[in-house]
Amino acid sequence: MQVYIFRGAGRVFGFTEDSTGANLPSRFGDWSAFKTLTMIRGESQPGVNVDDCINDIEKYGLHLTDAHIRITEQVV
Repeated sequence: MQVYIFRGAGRVFGFTEDSTGANLPSRFGDWSAFKTLTMIRGESQPGVNVDDCINDIEKYGLHLTDAHIRITEQVV
């Protein structure tokens, strides 16, 4: 899965398939593009649980972390 990562306020990061980040919650914005990754279930990436990230994107359209802690369900 192609995932676009955006940096928000503080240590919040948003992960989405939307290259513009338009579906990320405004309460943590302004969002700025950080990097793009190809994520594959079972593979590791520094700072994010890939399986949780993919699951959240499939379910909610986005995945959010604050200081590497998953906060997705707190905002959807």
